[in-house]
Amino acid sequence: MSEPGCVIQNIERVVAGKSEAVRLVVIGLLAEGHVLIEDLPGTGKTTLAQALARSFDASFRRVQCTSDMLPADILGVSVLDPATGTFRFQRGPIFGHVVVTDELNRATPRTQSALLEAMNEAQVSIDGTTHPLPRPFLVVATQNPIEVEGTYPLPESQLDRFLLRVALGYPSKDVERDILARHEHAPPLAALEPVATLADVVAWQTSVRSVRVEAPLIEYLLAIVEATRDPKTFLLGASTRAALGLRRAAQASAFLDGRAYCVPDDVKRLVVPVFAHRVLTRGTDETPIVASTERLNEILGRVPVPR
Repeated sequence: MSEPGCVIQNIERVVAGKSEAVRLVVIGLLAEGHVLIEDLPGTGKTTLAQALARSFDASFRRVQCTSDMLPADILGVSVLDPATGTFRFQRGPIFGHVVVTDELNRATPRTQSALLEAMNEAQVSIDGTTHPLPRPFLVVATQNPIEVEGTYPLPESQLDRFLLRVALGYPSKDVERDILARHEHAPPLAALEPVATLADVVAWQTSVRSVRVEAPLIEYLLAIVEATRDPKTFLLGASTRAALGLRRAAQASAFLDGRAYCVPDDVKRLVVPVFAHRVLTRGTDETPIVASTERLNEILGRVPVPR
């Protein structure tokens, strides 16, 4: 069986200078969560999502979200079969192991909500029939900042389905020089080959579940969650789903580092990626993500770390 580190190395052949972002999307894969990649257009969001999808031998679907898209364009639709006179369900792109939904917040709220059941329960219900989705199943969505024209804000219920939020940012001058060199002849993404199988990914995900999280670390995690529910500071605190997600992400981080147990840093380094897009703060002129990141870092500074 391959090691999950090979997926990171494979992605970094395409995505330069973004080691932490690459690590986070692989943690999302190992933790059986979904990943939201947010940044300005042209910073490599879609490239990162596609590089992850192409790094293991799985079915890959890409959906380009637009304002006129309907839920059926993602989930599928029942069509009449003239030969039999009966309706046949034609599967949509959601039926893939890795589904990249590009610029999710350009879709209308109605279309965005079509993903809720799929992301939470790994199934979709169409015309009274439930259709299970394949395993592993991972949604990697990209979105532009809300300030960009033609976007719809993702509702809290949708954001809570994403285990991790990843931001890329502009590359440094040296990294951008490297990117230009890599694209001189052909896009490196086109030559990217799988380095793991579906069986490898399922085995990794099963192993992540067995990574130990001792009682003092659970108490540390719960203290952080409880601090986000202070009504004087937060309009919306971290949900129970968020707490479960933080534990699973910490397990995936430990597994990625080759450990069978979690340490406080596994939790601490993932609080912002797991919680910042889920919580809302009070009384600030800053953008929601900036404000929530600052408040979460303040919490991390005052909650005692277990020895």
